[in-house]
Amino acid sequence: MIKILIRFGDLMLKGRNIRVFINKLNESIKFKLKDLDVKIEKLHDRTIIHVDESIKDEVIKRLKRVPGIHSYSIVYIANKDIEDIIRVAKEVMLRDFNQENLRFKIEVKRSDKSYPMTSQEFTKMIAPKILSAVNIQYLIDVKKPEAILSIDIRRDGVYMHTKSHLLMGGFPGGIAGKAFVMTSGGIDSPVAAFLAIKQGVDVSLLHFESTPMTPLESVQKVIDLAKKLSVFMPKNKIKLHFVPFAKTHQALLMNVKDSYTITVMRRMMYRIGEMYAEKMGADILISGDSIGQVASQTLASLRVVEEVTRIPIIRPLATYDKQEIINIAHEIDTFDISIRPFNDCCSIYVPRNPVINPKSKDAEFYESKFDFMPLLNEAIENIITIDIDENTDFNVIDFGFDLKDAYENYLEEKNDNISTQ
Repeated sequence: MIKILIRFGDLMLKGRNIRVFINKLNESIKFKLKDLDVKIEKLHDRTIIHVDESIKDEVIKRLKRVPGIHSYSIVYIANKDIEDIIRVAKEVMLRDFNQENLRFKIEVKRSDKSYPMTSQEFTKMIAPKILSAVNIQYLIDVKKPEAILSIDIRRDGVYMHTKSHLLMGGFPGGIAGKAFVMTSGGIDSPVAAFLAIKQGVDVSLLHFESTPMTPLESVQKVIDLAKKLSVFMPKNKIKLHFVPFAKTHQALLMNVKDSYTITVMRRMMYRIGEMYAEKMGADILISGDSIGQVASQTLASLRVVEEVTRIPIIRPLATYDKQEIINIAHEIDTFDISIRPFNDCCSIYVPRNPVINPKSKDAEFYESKFDFMPLLNEAIENIITIDIDENTDFNVIDFGFDLKDAYENYLEEKNDNISTQ
């Protein structure tokens, strides 16, 4: 058996509420590992997972998907007897630092303040003994070491490790409240959703689909993106809400000046987002906007679009440049899906010269040319909600162009398969 030490990071700043956050995180860890043979040991300011060497990699893979964990280390524990500390330290160093002339440092932390020696006194005493026992020529370098042996003297023993590995950080899943993420099939909105999940937000995805005006493959992109995001959720599931937007989309194309189409379209989407959020008890809307990235994301455009709502709108990517967003998309494995050549309603009808400095009065003028509220209410009444996990096998292409019928056929086929097993 080996031991994986989990550190909490920003959770330790939560004062009187710290236990709520730590308990929530431990619940998430327990759920993520529920089908594996592990023992979870909860300490005051750490969690230790006891695992067999054979499943270590799988455990670490799953821990990488848990928001709220700052870092982990593979730890080795000795009792407080000096000889046992030297014995374990020797095993650790021979395993990880078996190299001559390595620039090396021993760091000691005395978490147990009742221990009779200070950290500095203990370091001066133990370091020569450990180096002598290992019998490898190291270059001692306390300023720029290549390798560090960390020793933590705790009440229940002496913990040793050589490497700390950063994980998601942030806060435990779902602890920060609920949000709808305005989700397209592009690169940005899945990354915005991930960053919100990382900060403990319980996200659901809201996608505006305009089939058959837009290709059905664009719907499949969003389903596949949701599968990738689901693994970061506390229960490995995420809700995907499809808003039937085709009628509103057609009305926009018929009544709105070409340069204002995207501005008015986004105003309609935010109206729907707010109305549905109020209906479903979500606290905020989240968007993948990055300031100035496209015409609809200038500050003037963001202001005109947002003014039709009262609900807070959070933009995690507001100050990110494109390469930073792409880097995160690669990390969470959404990039290759996002760049599939199938556009949604926000990108397939992009005007040649979209307005970059829209005026509220102009947007309101074009909106006055048709009665849009019945269209928005109808869209909300016909939203299709799908629970997605990484094993969801709903391939909308197999079932035709009516998304509602396609999903009902999928469920019927799935239930038939279950009943015959």
